[in-house]
Amino acid sequence: MEDKGQDFSHQLTKNLLGISWVDSGLVPILNPGNVLDYFSERSNPFYDRTCNNEVVKMQRLSLDHLNQMVGVEYILLHAQEPILYIIRKQQRQSPTQVIPLADYYIIIGVVYQAPDLSTVISSRALSAVHGIQSAFDEAMSYCRYHPSKGYWWHFKDQEEREKNKPKSKKKEEPGSLFQRHRVDTLLLDLRSKFPPTFYQPKPGEKPIPVEVKKEPEPPTETVKQEEREPAAKSSATAAAPTSKPPPEKRARLQ
Repeated sequence: MEDKGQDFSHQLTKNLLGISWVDSGLVPILNPGNVLDYFSERSNPFYDRTCNNEVVKMQRLSLDHLNQMVGVEYILLHAQEPILYIIRKQQRQSPTQVIPLADYYIIIGVVYQAPDLSTVISSRALSAVHGIQSAFDEAMSYCRYHPSKGYWWHFKDQEEREKNKPKSKKKEEPGSLFQRHRVDTLLLDLRSKFPPTFYQPKPGEKPIPVEVKKEPEPPTETVKQEEREPAAKSSATAAAPTSKPPPEKRARLQ
């Protein structure tokens, strides 16, 4: 019977971790002097009415008499006015020896039960296992298999993201040494053919025109004479073959 009673109390304690209690009418007047009376309200599911606090309350004694009694009691463990109050439920065995059973914290009048270490560890472990299992299930949903191809991954979201993703411009690759040398050669050739008409000694200054030296043109008489000489030479060469006599005919020896 004792084991069943302990199991039931353990289940009840676990069930109390998911609930809270508040009396909105008494919240504005909470202070360290009346917070235990607020906690001992009949509608509070965290309060045990068989505790020593009820005996002291019925006999109209002070809370200092709790140290002389044996059994379950509630004490104010910590107070941070006007927001936070922590109440401890403990089993008193002697005036100097107690065993903590549970802690309750009151935040702005709302009462919660603080979880024990085993509950925190089991909750964190369950959350971790659930996350890992969800990750495996999601990964398996993207796995595909075909006898001829084998296994592969098929991500629909990734395809949609790639379609909606703006296309980035391709980076221009630097030119090779041959290309740079060839371009420099062409630029020098163009510069020699078409020299600049202005140059700027320093940035921000006014451009200065470049004086291009022109070669002196030969006089017209010499040009006409040079033009006549090749014409005469060409006429002489053309008439030379016609002035030669035809070759003589020689008699054949029989």
